[in-house]
Amino acid sequence: MPGKEPIVQRYRNNPILSPKDIPYPVATVHNAGVTKFGDRYIMLFRSHKHNGRCILGVADSTNGFDFTPRPEPFMVAGTDGDFAEYEAFGVEDPRICQMGDEYLITYSAYSKHGVRIGLARTTDWQTVERVALISQADMRNAVIFPQKFDGLYARLDRPHSEISKWSMWISYSPDLVHWGQSKLVMKPLVYHWDEMKIGPGATPIRTRWGWLNIFHGVYPTMDGSVYRLGVALHNLDDPSQILGVSDRWILEPEDPWEVTGYVHNVVFTCGAVPEDDGTVKIYWGSADKVMCVGTAVIDELVDLCQNDARPALGE
Repeated sequence: MPGKEPIVQRYRNNPILSPKDIPYPVATVHNAGVTKFGDRYIMLFRSHKHNGRCILGVADSTNGFDFTPRPEPFMVAGTDGDFAEYEAFGVEDPRICQMGDEYLITYSAYSKHGVRIGLARTTDWQTVERVALISQADMRNAVIFPQKFDGLYARLDRPHSEISKWSMWISYSPDLVHWGQSKLVMKPLVYHWDEMKIGPGATPIRTRWGWLNIFHGVYPTMDGSVYRLGVALHNLDDPSQILGVSDRWILEPEDPWEVTGYVHNVVFTCGAVPEDDGTVKIYWGSADKVMCVGTAVIDELVDLCQNDARPALGE
């Protein structure tokens, strides 16, 4: 078990990307999906424009720490067909799933009708194709598993609900467009660090023990909500089965740029990159303002799920 050392080791030069680094006007840089593309890292980050609506930009890195933003946004609100109507308020919180030579991008599409999940894809990180809007409102935080199960794609997502605490669900699809067989897999725990709501964060990481799911949990306080990160482990062959959920968080707001910003007391991940040395780089938006990164040992994260676990669906 990890001792007194932090589970996630923060990079000494955080934050790694801020609004001042972006060559076009933005108020924030946060909640980025990150992936490997050949010999470099790609960061697909969310930014608020100065009218408050969001766009997605790209930054490149050779080492996963030092990123150079590109001169133009990568995705803005759609202008054609249903995308024009259902993305009118902007696009947010992208996740990236590599399937072969293709990179699938799930994102939150906002409009006067609410928030729903959009799907896009790219093979070169120069052009992007919108595929479909793949949920109804109100749904967000969708991550796709990077393999099929019995011929079906699988995703985790988090529908909004006024009846039950906002929880994590799994759904399946034969073609990435039509989704169903939905099932509840994980709920917040009462009087716990994630008791208000949870949601999937980074694209699940395959380990020999199961799929590692780095998720966010929210706790209400007298001074507002606090967003932290936790980990869960899903069965390799049936990801609807959760093998364990860590009872403790792995990261909470501590640094000044995590405690104070556009939204205070937030660490929120949309991307993590496993490395050959058994570590994982975890990327998080800090206070919805800047991007940060840290590293963790995958075995230690799995150990938390196996040996320091709480119920996945318990009250």
